[in-house]
Amino acid sequence: MSTSVISDDDVSEFVEKGFLRVEGAFSRDLAAACRDIMWRDIDGEPDDPATWQSPVVRLGGYTQEPFRAAANSPRLHAAFDVLVGEGRWAPLGGLGTFPVRFPGDQDPGDDGWHIDASYPGDDPADFLSYRVNVASRGRWLLMLFLMSDVGKDDAPTRIRVGSHLDVAALLAPEREGGLPFMRLAERAVPATEHRPVALATGRAGDVYLCHPFLVHAAQPHQGAEPRFMAQPPLLPKPGRGPSIERPDGHPSCSPVETAIRRGVGRGH
Repeated sequence: MSTSVISDDDVSEFVEKGFLRVEGAFSRDLAAACRDIMWRDIDGEPDDPATWQSPVVRLGGYTQEPFRAAANSPRLHAAFDVLVGEGRWAPLGGLGTFPVRFPGDQDPGDDGWHIDASYPGDDPADFLSYRVNVASRGRWLLMLFLMSDVGKDDAPTRIRVGSHLDVAALLAPEREGGLPFMRLAERAVPATEHRPVALATGRAGDVYLCHPFLVHAAQPHQGAEPRFMAQPPLLPKPGRGPSIERPDGHPSCSPVETAIRRGVGRGH
């Protein structure tokens, strides 16, 4: 992948598999600067494993300059333009949330398969009531920003390859109303068990750009160093969100929309 263009093969892979890794999306120096800031909010010391008491610590959003720079690199902006469409996505003002995972045998308690919900339901204060609909209202992408090196033992996010196509088919009969987070998970998890699993491994500075319908899960940390990762959504600009009414091949039909159309049987 070049610094400014995602190839046609990359786009085809995104549509079929549901994710694409942008290697070196931002610098390792920026990743280190972000980690230094986050350690200030963690009850533990970077070089003392004896102080790492929890399997996972959840940190909120950060808007300091290193986070803004990581989120808005030219390489990422170019990728957003290709996968979503120029002028259709909202720039990120920072990064968050961060599930920071620590090595150990303790169950993290948050490693179930799921799809991230995108917009509030009846009770905006209740996360479990948040919903997803077939047009992916309120979200263009799920993104995984690797802020530390992540090997296969370092709690990489698990991804069910191609599961976004199954989820689109499940959501189609629900039309505009969609499904709440838990009800969708109850259907989508068994419906995607046949899919192969990939691990979101890579180096600090890599970013996984994922279709919003991708079924994924955390896992326990069996490595040696804490794993830092942000998982923000890419949001649409007002009135510029996804629509599956655009036909395949239409100039404004993005790869995100093409994948949904394929999942619901409208594309090729």
